Amino acid sequence: MSSESTEVWTGWYRDRRGAEAIVITADGGRVSVRVRGIEYTGASFAALTAAGEGGQALTGCVLEWDLPLPVVTGGAAQQATLSCLLTLGERADLSLTLHYGGTAFEAVVAGGDFEGALARLRGQLPEGADFGRRLLSAV
Repeated sequence: MSSESTEVWTGWYRDRRGAEAIVITADGGRVSVRVRGIEYTGASFAALTAAGEGGQALTGCVLEWDLPLPVVTGGAAQQATLSCLLTLGERADLSLTLHYGGTAFEAVVAGGDFEGALARLRGQLPEGADFGRRLLSAV
């Protein structure tokens, strides 16, 4: 992802106080999300902190979103959906599920390492298959 491109995904924020719809923005190595009127930004999903609020970390919650992620096999792109579940507490746990070709490929990582989880998913794909685009290359 270049610094000129912006990815926008809709999803859900949940904590003990309830749930609300959110919009996640990833732009040139930064991730941001607004929750209950507070903007959280960071270099990764696991490092989201409040801007202008003393840098309070986003914690004690779950973020959930889906995004399209084509898979290319033999030069042909096929639609797939990447479901993301990020639990932020004492540590960040990230669960990714790629729904592709009638199969669900799963990867779970501690620390919220998005690229690491994508690499695990990539390793499960059929031989010769790869993601049709990059996501969060610097995040």
